[in-house]
Amino acid sequence: MGKALFIAGTGTDVGKTYAAGLIVKKLSQSGASAAYYKAAVSGNVRGGDGKLIPGDALYVKTISGICQPLEQMCPYVYEHAVSPHLAAGMEGNPVRMDRVLALFKELCGTYEYVTMEGSGGILCPIRFDGTEIWLADIVKACGAGCLLVADAGLGAINAAGLTAFYMREKGIPLKGIILNHFRPGDGLHEDNRKMCEYVTGVKVAACIKDGDRDLELSGDCLKSLYEEVLQ
Repeated sequence: MGKALFIAGTGTDVGKTYAAGLIVKKLSQSGASAAYYKAAVSGNVRGGDGKLIPGDALYVKTISGICQPLEQMCPYVYEHAVSPHLAAGMEGNPVRMDRVLALFKELCGTYEYVTMEGSGGILCPIRFDGTEIWLADIVKACGAGCLLVADAGLGAINAAGLTAFYMREKGIPLKGIILNHFRPGDGLHEDNRKMCEYVTGVKVAACIKDGDRDLELSGDCLKSLYEEVLQ
């Protein structure tokens, strides 16, 4: 079986997909067999055939250059730009954990490294219609550790600290932090880097500057964050 890492975020639009794209690209460039997976993605547009296109998956596939078919990347694709539980309430096709896990395990049996991206923040409701599924439930069911993406600016300490606290309460291993929109030499950003490490107890694995097309982390260091998936 392959190894997996879950990319979580302190909230929506902090740069999880951007970071995931650079991560998968780095793995692929290092010679590894890499795949991307996102259980549920919202806010998508329809192609010429009328089918919804999983925008996040398409972005990662494009920037990383991997050959993984788009159809393998996202089992649940919604049009409305809301959390998956609400999108499913509007459009139908609620998330089923067995389907999410089946495709995840299939990917882990095919690829060396599977990078799984979360929807929204760690407290995102994935299904809430009598059956409850939260993002943390999916992370735990997949048995993967997390890399946390946070905006490097104002609020980073609180957002990273509270997310890390919730992860610990849920028994989810936090492997490191990525600070997005980082400005080297900026006093606030440099201090946030130090304080995020202090309040979470884990290291900042990488900082991403606006416009970066490469992750400032070696392939070996990146691979060490992934954990083997048990059958």
